[in-house]
Amino acid sequence: MESKIIIEIKNLKKYYKTVKAVDDISFSVKEGELFAFLGVNGAGKSTTISVLSGDAKKDQGIVKIDGYNLDENLEIIKPKLGIVFQSSVLDKQLSAYDNFKSRASLYGIFGVDFDARLKELTEIFELKDFLYRPLNKLSGGQKRRVDIARALIHHPKILFLDEPTTGLDPMTRKKVWDIVNDLRKTHNLTVFLTTHYMEEAEKADQVVIIDHGKVIASGTPLELKNKYTKDCIIVYGVSESEIKPLKKEYSISQGAIKIYLNSVNEAGKLILKHPDIFKDYEVVKGKMDDVFLSATGKTLEGENQNAKS
Repeated sequence: MESKIIIEIKNLKKYYKTVKAVDDISFSVKEGELFAFLGVNGAGKSTTISVLSGDAKKDQGIVKIDGYNLDENLEIIKPKLGIVFQSSVLDKQLSAYDNFKSRASLYGIFGVDFDARLKELTEIFELKDFLYRPLNKLSGGQKRRVDIARALIHHPKILFLDEPTTGLDPMTRKKVWDIVNDLRKTHNLTVFLTTHYMEEAEKADQVVIIDHGKVIASGTPLELKNKYTKDCIIVYGVSESEIKPLKKEYSISQGAIKIYLNSVNEAGKLILKHPDIFKDYEVVKGKMDDVFLSATGKTLEGENQNAKS
C-alpha cells in the first residue's frame, strides 16, 4: 500500500526584507520516510524548518502536515512534531530526568503516564546510568541521546533532526542512528533530517537539495547519483601535467587526482592504455558528495569547487 503524504509543501516563500530565504519551494515527505534536506549554511534549511514547526510565519504558499493546513491548525500540528536542534536546548543545570519532566508537563503528561513514558525511553536510549546526573556532567553522546529522547516524550509522528550527530564519534553516531532507525520501523516515525555527513544522506529514502532558497535537486539517492555523478578513477602519485593529455574532466583533492568517466568500462580501457600513469589508483562509483558538488558547485561545507578539463 502506498504510504500517505505526511508533509506537503507547495510554493513556499519566506523573505526577510530583500533576502529570499525560502524562494518558492515545493516538495512532499511520505509517512515513515527518512527524508534528507541538504544545503550549505544559509541555503534556507533552518528557515523552512522554522516555518514547518510554526516558529516562523510564511509569506506565501501552502503547508500541510498530516493532512492539516498549517495556517488553520497550528495547535493540532505542533504536538505531532518533535525537534532536535543542532545546538542543544536542554537545561544543563538540571538532570536528564528533570529535563524530561519539564518537557512532558508542556504536553499534559504527568504521574503514571509520565513514569511509563520515561521508562520506555530510558530503555530505548539506554539512559539508566545517567538519568539523574546533571546534563553538564554528561558526554556529548549522552547529551544527544537525551536530546532525542526528550523530543519524543509526547509520541510525535514527525521527528526533525538538525545535524543530530555533528561532533559525535563514529561509534556514538552509529548508536544514535540504530535507535532512530528502530523507531522508524516500530513506530512508523517520519524523520526529517539535515546533515553534513553524506553517508547519512546516502541512507535516506528521499533527498532534497536546497541552495539560495530554491530546490535545485530531488529524488532518491540512486536517482540523484545516476543524474548528477559519473564513475571515476582516483589516481595517486601523478602530476596534473600527466593527466591533462588524457583530455578527461578531472579535479584535484588532497594530493590525488579524480578523473571523471562515463562508465566503469571506460575506466578499464583507460587503465590498459596508460599503465605508466595508472600504477596506484582506485575505481569509484558516484557518491552523494559528488551529487551535491555537481548540483550546487559547492561542498556541503560551503566551499566553491570547479572541475577541470
